[in-house]
Amino acid sequence: MTLPMILGMILLMTFGLVDTFFVSLLGTDQLAAISFTFPVTFTLISLNIGLGIGTSATIGRYLGGGQTHLAREYATGALMLSFALVGILALIGLFTIDPIFRLLGATEEHLPYIRDYMVVWYAAGVFLAMPMVGNSVLRASGDTKTPSIVMAAGGLINAVLDPLLIFGWGPFPEMGIQGAAVATMIAWAVGVFYIIGLLIKRDLMLARLLSRQELRETSGTILKIGLPAAGANMLTPIAAGVLTAIVATYGTEAVAAWGVGSRLESIASIVILALSMTLPPFISQNMGANKFNRVREAYRLSLRFVLGWQLLVFGVMWLLANWIAALFAEEPAVAELIQLFLAIVPLGYGLQGVIILSNSSFNALHRPMSALVLSLLRLFVFYVPFAYLGSVIDGLNGLFWGCVVANLCTASIAFLWFNQVVSREQGEQTGQLQRQE
Repeated sequence: MTLPMILGMILLMTFGLVDTFFVSLLGTDQLAAISFTFPVTFTLISLNIGLGIGTSATIGRYLGGGQTHLAREYATGALMLSFALVGILALIGLFTIDPIFRLLGATEEHLPYIRDYMVVWYAAGVFLAMPMVGNSVLRASGDTKTPSIVMAAGGLINAVLDPLLIFGWGPFPEMGIQGAAVATMIAWAVGVFYIIGLLIKRDLMLARLLSRQELRETSGTILKIGLPAAGANMLTPIAAGVLTAIVATYGTEAVAAWGVGSRLESIASIVILALSMTLPPFISQNMGANKFNRVREAYRLSLRFVLGWQLLVFGVMWLLANWIAALFAEEPAVAELIQLFLAIVPLGYGLQGVIILSNSSFNALHRPMSALVLSLLRLFVFYVPFAYLGSVIDGLNGLFWGCVVANLCTASIAFLWFNQVVSREQGEQTGQLQRQE
């Protein structure tokens, strides 16, 4: 189940990375501008991820119980809900571009580029909602290949359109940084029509809109799991925004390097993110069957694999740091900071994987509040404070090391906490069986 997700996510993640690469060719100010947008764009993406988690858990339960009509109704409700919520947030974002990005540390030189990009991206964000939630419905039905194809196709369309629209190649207009957002919008729009048609064809959603009463009922169930999961995901861009503001005090070059590093982190964490989508169903099924040893074995095996894999990824990024920096930065100052980032921060990606997999496993146990608390601990008790303290002690070098130490502390807590919860669940299940006997 994980392999198709990895292949699809590799191309999906190229949205940000390809945008960053081509925009970097426009100049440092444009690169810094798109770096400022990352916390905001990821907020909307995180909302959709959370809704997808709630959708998948709900749809899977009804499909497993043979209640196909309810599964179709909830799938339709989830798509309508995500479209409405993201649309509202996008509308609010559209009228608050200047104050939000000034708060993040953007200067007057950056704001025109940010406006050009975000005005289009907010419209694109509405198109993003439908394929992401639709893919969750497909995964709940046991299909991970089709979502991978949808993600891969979107990434490919975006990669092809980026240079055409940014630089105005051939008959296309030269749109600059705005062209990157238009390419993204077109790619996601194609995904909307494909995924909705496929869900109707497979009888996984209704071929009509829900009534107000039906939408209220389906939304309540989905949001019960989806909102805490969305909240946990949305904490990441909030923390990223705070860190971006801290990094901005070191200048435009530092922000540009931080933005490149953040995009590279998405690519470097693909295996972790794919596992976080496929480990939860395994855990849920085995918990339901009272096979707690298999839950522990799957969890620990996944963690061992992720720690080893991400250590290998760190080694590769460290060895290729000079080449990567030269690829994304023309100015020596920016390239030097990118190299510094790659020599330190990726060391903590394996530990970050432990946290992400623990979070997704808590959701699999229907404990979304535990996942939310773990995210709060990681970001606002350890990550942001340690990064800030490190910056006070040793500038950007200290900030980067603070990120690694924060991941170490949170990963240790996550591992101990999850195993404690599984032991408690096992005790409760054993007690229930004894009472029944």
